[in-house]
Amino acid sequence: MNFEAIKSIYAFEMARTRRTLLQSIVSPVITTSLYFIVFGAAIGSRMQEVQGVPYGAFIAPGLIMLTLLNQCIGNGSFGIYFPKFTGTIYEILSSPISMIEIVIGYVGAAATKGLIVGTIILITASLFVDISIKHPFMMVLFFVLTAVSFSLFGFMIGIWAKDFEQLNLFPMLIVPPLVFLGGSFYSIDMLPPFWQTVSHFNPVLYLVSGFRWSFYEIADVNPVVSLVTVLGFLLVCLSITAWIFKTGYKLKN
Repeated sequence: MNFEAIKSIYAFEMARTRRTLLQSIVSPVITTSLYFIVFGAAIGSRMQEVQGVPYGAFIAPGLIMLTLLNQCIGNGSFGIYFPKFTGTIYEILSSPISMIEIVIGYVGAAATKGLIVGTIILITASLFVDISIKHPFMMVLFFVLTAVSFSLFGFMIGIWAKDFEQLNLFPMLIVPPLVFLGGSFYSIDMLPPFWQTVSHFNPVLYLVSGFRWSFYEIADVNPVVSLVTVLGFLLVCLSITAWIFKTGYKLKN
């Protein structure tokens, strides 16, 4: 294992975050604060509790997950797309670095950035509402697994994308609707039976539900099922990434 190569890729990606602190840190905090002001104050005044939890506290895990997914996919995709765009990816591919080391470097940096921002959002949320974490270990487990899984998913998007429009397709047009319709701001028990069934086909529901269970012991889906879903998604992403490097898909002319 070439740890020096992993360290170089990881350090380079983390340095990019330090150069864009306003975009990477400040922007998500302001956005989350606005969500709490709008949803927590406007809607929360009419919907006092959901499953025995104050509405403002109920939506906190969903907001953290929304930020985490966007950050991990965005950082993971841009990290590998930019070398592709500039042509420096061929220097990386021709160097004595294995596929595993490349993935660990890029995905590790993207997941780290997502976890940092997610932690800041958790602290920000605690300023607006009272948050209790009843299962800290499970919370960290869901937190880390989701960050790694979707950073890897973003890495795949970065390889697949041929331009900036495709690069922004998932984080801008697909992920937000899935999160909004995945029980982030409500319990799916509030929906009619038909839409409850439809919601179970939304993978984000399992992420949000499992993450919320670690806070308040309330969930729309069994937390074990949620955990298995996250692990399954991670394995699928790992398999596809291995196939990409084996075949050179979108990497070799």
